[in-house]
Amino acid sequence: MLDKTDTHLEALLRRRKPGYSLEAPFYTDPDIFAADLDLIFGRHWIYVGVEPDVAEPGDAMVIDIGKTSVIITRNDDNEVRAFHNVCRHRGARVLQDYKTSVGNLVCRYHAWTYNLDGKLLFAEHMGKDFDAGCHGLKPVHIRSLEGLLFICLSDDPPADFDDMAARMAPYLAPHDLKNAKVAFESELIEPGNWKLVMENNRECYHCAGNHPELTVPLFAYGFGFAPEELDDMGRLEAQRYADLVKASHGEWESCGFPSQMIEHLDDMVTGFRTERLPLDGAGESHTGDTKAACRKLLGAINDPRHGALHFWTQPNSWHHFMSDHVVTFSAIPLDAERTLVRTKWLVHKDAVEGVDYDIANLTAVWQATNVQDAELVGLCQEGARSPAYEPGPYSPHTEMLVEKFCNWYVGRMRAQGAR
Repeated sequence: MLDKTDTHLEALLRRRKPGYSLEAPFYTDPDIFAADLDLIFGRHWIYVGVEPDVAEPGDAMVIDIGKTSVIITRNDDNEVRAFHNVCRHRGARVLQDYKTSVGNLVCRYHAWTYNLDGKLLFAEHMGKDFDAGCHGLKPVHIRSLEGLLFICLSDDPPADFDDMAARMAPYLAPHDLKNAKVAFESELIEPGNWKLVMENNRECYHCAGNHPELTVPLFAYGFGFAPEELDDMGRLEAQRYADLVKASHGEWESCGFPSQMIEHLDDMVTGFRTERLPLDGAGESHTGDTKAACRKLLGAINDPRHGALHFWTQPNSWHHFMSDHVVTFSAIPLDAERTLVRTKWLVHKDAVEGVDYDIANLTAVWQATNVQDAELVGLCQEGARSPAYEPGPYSPHTEMLVEKFCNWYVGRMRAQGAR
């Protein structure tokens, strides 16, 4: 028999009005949040980090999603593996730190010891009939997409990851993320539901009025505008941008940098979008002066003027790949009204801090933008709590990608049997 919460969620999903934001319970209700953790974060590919997070054998990283804790580590054969962070003895958490380096994985409770492939090596006092081979760490599905790490907590992960990977690999490969390093990492708890965090990311309608640093290198035209509302100057700028995109795509693709837009945000289980976009000013990077933040470029790139490749995945990531550095973002839900946004800035592994790059310059644009976005998400969360809240209409010119995120979410919840 369905309980009242299940019936309520099914009704909310069924009556979702296309072109409008979601009803308030999707942003505030703890029971719907629990369903999100199960049906979205428990059954889809979730972006969690980069191969340079576990650059050497023995490096380990812990990712927490809801009640689930996952160890990601690199074994002695240089393979990246993932396991549930639960000892097979009495269930203690094996690793406590976010990042560490280990020889083996040792549970501090009773010293059960596992190798980096999850095999149980040592378990004292268990008797002659004990079979260590049946008590290895439980594996978690993990995939690397040119150095971007995705996990799936389900025993049956979506198979279309391979389709996304095949199409995205040529776009990402020139940046050689596997041979980069994490120069800086930040964690910011945004005071809003994870869907509000993602909706905010999926549009630039708000950019001009809220992101003075980001709009120096970034053209908002790349994410939609209303042509009939432009003045003469606006039309000239929009045409300049369109001409720049056309010329840049042709030039970049001739140099081996795929650039054309691919968009499957709401028609694939593993939804994604990508396009290489030109930058304003010097056209080199997401910095205050639009010039490269790192003198040593990524991979074999020899020209910093290759714009910024953006790559989005449903349900929880966005990324910017430039010639000199990469910025990756993951949104991890904490509860119905808080979301952890983890941002990593990566440079060439041989780049030297203070010589090739300055951390403040490298991170300034997105450090400021993240704080600004967190405030905006908080304002939306406050509004969603109000009895006066009702779903509002999305702009067909600048919020069409927000609509696709919501379409994807509602479609996946219904497909997974949300009731």
